[in-house]
Amino acid sequence: MYFQHIYDKSLAQGSYFIGCQKAGVAAVIDAKRDVDTYLQIAQEQKMKITHILETHIHADFLAGSRELAALTGAAMYLSDEGGPDWQYEFNHVGLKDGSIIKLGNLEFEVLHTPGHTPESISFLLRDKPASDEPVMLFTGDFVFVGDIGRPDLLEKAAGLKGTQEAGAHHMYTSLKKFSALPPHVQVWPGHGAGSACGKALGAVPSTTTGYEMLRNWAFRFQQDEAGFVQYLLADQPEPPKYFAMMKRLNKVNRPLLTEVPAVKKLTIEELKAAQAKGYKLIDTRDKAAFAKGYIPGSINIQGNNSFNTWAGWFLDYDTPFILVADPAHLDDLTRKLMRIGLDNIYGYIPSVEAWTAAGGQLDQEPVISLEEFKDLYYNNGIQVVDLRGATEYQAGHIKGADHVFVGYLPQNIDRISRDKKVVIHCQGGDRAAIGYSLLAQKDIKTY
Repeated sequence: MYFQHIYDKSLAQGSYFIGCQKAGVAAVIDAKRDVDTYLQIAQEQKMKITHILETHIHADFLAGSRELAALTGAAMYLSDEGGPDWQYEFNHVGLKDGSIIKLGNLEFEVLHTPGHTPESISFLLRDKPASDEPVMLFTGDFVFVGDIGRPDLLEKAAGLKGTQEAGAHHMYTSLKKFSALPPHVQVWPGHGAGSACGKALGAVPSTTTGYEMLRNWAFRFQQDEAGFVQYLLADQPEPPKYFAMMKRLNKVNRPLLTEVPAVKKLTIEELKAAQAKGYKLIDTRDKAAFAKGYIPGSINIQGNNSFNTWAGWFLDYDTPFILVADPAHLDDLTRKLMRIGLDNIYGYIPSVEAWTAAGGQLDQEPVISLEEFKDLYYNNGIQVVDLRGATEYQAGHIKGADHVFVGYLPQNIDRISRDKKVVIHCQGGDRAAIGYSLLAQKDIKTY
């Protein structure tokens, strides 16, 4: 058996390439959308991708299953569980609880494990020449390292009222299937630390069934279903705005993008014309560089591992947008955007210097020290706005600070004072840089 874990740090998302070396065939589980990664592995290992599997209809990324199927001719094996509202609306091989998928000498058994979503399944792998015992379990968003999948996303992100409590009870039942497995089975989840699909995911990539039975909080409630449901639903992080779109695009037919697209370099005249049409300008530079000078109207979303998550909060899927980006970083940024379906890049400019060379003026973002903040706080009657998540705010905050999570800031502009001096903050400054640029667009200048 050949096995490779492919991990996307930007979304903390894991996918898997599993092959039978004797038969020269391979399967990919939960493929990301820039599928050239899997094609390269197949070429290097002299294998043909014949099977494409998904654990569920994903909310946090746009699955590349259909792109990979179009390029390889492989069949897609997808869940037919969950009832009529949870069926994929394109051709696939339907899977039910107990279905068996053969891959050369390897065998995947399907376990229906609802809770995170009604149609969620896990894949239990047996390496038949070696043993009839299961060796690996691919859990998707069912069981993570130290945590389990959240059942509230359908209600909070997709607006499906009344689903989170039902999902929590389904998760409680599904965990009994997990508990019945041998303790030696390796567990390979769909996400790691940093994902919004849970609240306490571990940083190591894999675990075992036995270890999770000992250390995962979810198994402390085996005789207390009500307590389990209450704990599972409490203190979950805010689901990114783009999750609802992912749910829809992963379920229905959609246009395919089988290669990473090239991005056009714009002239300043083209940039100005695009801005006049309402196209957003996303400055991907470091927050310190942005603060020193930025093009008026731009939004600072740094091109780090959180880039696509924040882009998904503030960009829509209908309006083109523009990047301020170093050409050396364009491929990475484009991949991150296409992984959540943000393909509508109108173009880019390589630096703000191109703007100033054409006679444009830059604005600056004021960044104050702690001592300066104390002086403003105690002597000037300022408004302090805390842009962190609700759980962070509840754990401790500056006395008198107003809480507006940065992702919800555009809908809460009226809560920001136009009469007082305003100081915004988060934890490390990234969210404050986003928040500042959003407020500056509304002519609200902050410290």
